[in-house]
Amino acid sequence: MNSIDTHPYIGMWVTADGHIRQELLPDGRYDEARGNRRSAYTGRYTVTGSHIDYVDDTGFTATGDVRDGVLYHEHLVLYREGE
Repeated sequence: MNSIDTHPYIGMWVTADGHIRQELLPDGRYDEARGNRRSAYTGRYTVTGSHIDYVDDTGFTATGDVRDGVLYHEHLVLYREGE
């Protein structure tokens, strides 16, 4: 991805109940908290168009797609924090 540090997907994404919080960092890394468990999952991500590919630090892979400002990440639905 070009200019990841200014990409509009950077920032905090949260589930409607706030239980899962996924932060997409400007350096191509992500940090996901679950409940009280900070940094439950960490790894790197790449964006192609509206599609996001994730590779967890353990090697686990996942995908996501942003549609109409909502991040559909595997079975999760996340919203921009504050929106």
